[in-house]
Amino acid sequence: MTAGPWDPMAARRTGRDHLRACDADREQVIDTLKTAFVQGRLAKDEFCTRAGQALASRTYGELAAITLGIPAGPSEASPRRTARAQDQNRMDKKTVAWGMFMILMPATLAIAFLTHYVGFFAMFLVAFIGVTVTAQPDG
Repeated sequence: MTAGPWDPMAARRTGRDHLRACDADREQVIDTLKTAFVQGRLAKDEFCTRAGQALASRTYGELAAITLGIPAGPSEASPRRTARAQDQNRMDKKTVAWGMFMILMPATLAIAFLTHYVGFFAMFLVAFIGVTVTAQPDG
């Protein structure tokens, strides 16, 4: 999250406490409150109280006071690491298609030869090629 003009430290450094805040600044503060609530850093009643104060605030100083007492949360690097770990664990659709082909192909081939339905094997092969060609990677 980027610090806005309502950020407590930025407001104090630049002396912008008395400047009027716009609706976008109030929305950013409410988004910050929502994030803190979802992460468990704010109770529901505290979130509602602070959100009401954010909507009623007029200056950057008032917005800064609303966000000042929020306990520190997890760093922003954690979600990136989690997303990267999920990407590494995810297999793309073509890999799954090839794996299923390697599992089902011997059984299909055996059925085709035992029952003399070579057409069944040919249809299976065409279906596999179609799935493999049309599968998009999960990127």
